[in-house]
Amino acid sequence: MVGRRHPSEEIATKLAQANELAAKGKTQREISKALGVSVMTYHRWKKMPISSAGSTATGDTREDDAPQAESDDALKHLELENSRLRKLVTDLLLEKISLEEELRDRHAARQRRSEKTK
Repeated sequence: MVGRRHPSEEIATKLAQANELAAKGKTQREISKALGVSVMTYHRWKKMPISSAGSTATGDTREDDAPQAESDDALKHLELENSRLRKLVTDLLLEKISLEEELRDRHAARQRRSEKTK
């Protein structure tokens, strides 16, 4: 299906089908396989504005706008937490590296002292 363009009505129908499958607890991979598109295409369709997806042309209304906004807020919160955790891990790794270098230097100095006494 490389380069295939789907009409907006077909996208709207498939998104409605995807919402039903998601409500049944299907994974995104299973949903995209059932729709006959890649996972990336499915994500791209979900990001599309409502009018671009053709849902207004078919008379469908998005009743899940509030949950979508909540999931967007949750996603932003998780991304912020993720960036904070990455910073913490980076700081800890830098501290670990400096302590290892200090330990290595001390060990080298002890070896030099013990060689001088022999």
